[in-house]
Amino acid sequence: MRLQEFWSRLDGQFGPMRAQSVARDHVFSDLGGRTALDAIEAGLPVRKVWLAVCEAFDVPAKER
Repeated sequence: MRLQEFWSRLDGQFGPMRAQSVARDHVFSDLGGRTALDAIEAGLPVRKVWLAVCEAFDVPAKER
């Protein structure tokens, strides 16, 4: 998954305003206590970050 696809899916799932907040402010235990942005900056695969978001916010499997 590319970063552009990550942002597109995040925007589609949460709306542009909330997507920014989810990525910047929410701390995910599946990402080692990091935010999505921190995890991406730390080099974690974008797909892993997306799946952590999906898990935390109960995104339906067909949208993952």
